[in-house]
Amino acid sequence: MKKVKVIRKTTESEMAVTLDFSPLKPDYRKRITTPYAFLNHMIEHIAYRAGFNIETELKLADYSLVHVVAEDLGITLGKAVREYIEKTDGTYGYGDAIGIIDEAKAECAVSFESRAYIDIDYHGLDIPKETEGMLSEDLETFLEGFVQGAMCTLHIDLYKGHNGHHIWEAIYRSVGSALNRAASVDESRKGKTSGVAGKIEWITETE
Repeated sequence: MKKVKVIRKTTESEMAVTLDFSPLKPDYRKRITTPYAFLNHMIEHIAYRAGFNIETELKLADYSLVHVVAEDLGITLGKAVREYIEKTDGTYGYGDAIGIIDEAKAECAVSFESRAYIDIDYHGLDIPKETEGMLSEDLETFLEGFVQGAMCTLHIDLYKGHNGHHIWEAIYRSVGSALNRAASVDESRKGKTSGVAGKIEWITETE
């Protein structure tokens, strides 16, 4: 699979995310278009570290709210990554990585096993309420949405940092690098799943 596109429609928004797994394009930044520059910047870090192109298309009704954009786009991106990992034979489906910039250092571990769980531990560090016009809670919301769409387990630990911009860059860099590993394809992984439980089968009976 070279590309995957996912569209999510609600009464509040229509989000489309296209993942292009060809080499990172020179204009990859221009393909990420939300109304919020810092959110674009964070998604750029994911794309750059993950090594695949992310293209976003947003249509907002009367709900051009930061929270709605962050959550809905996060869900859509997560679903797109999940589609790729589940339908591409030989992906690892799990990965961990460290993201650093100057004084900030974060670690991320991710596993795609149809278990939606997120844990972000700041280890007592003081996180600015707002950075570059975005609330920290909305930057968290994007990652929470990602986990919902991806049905993955995501653990993030921030170990160092005092500059808000650097803190979030380190976090999102670590997420992108962990996804690089999770989405990587290896011949030895053919026919295998992310976890030893194997592929989940659901059986529903109704009367």
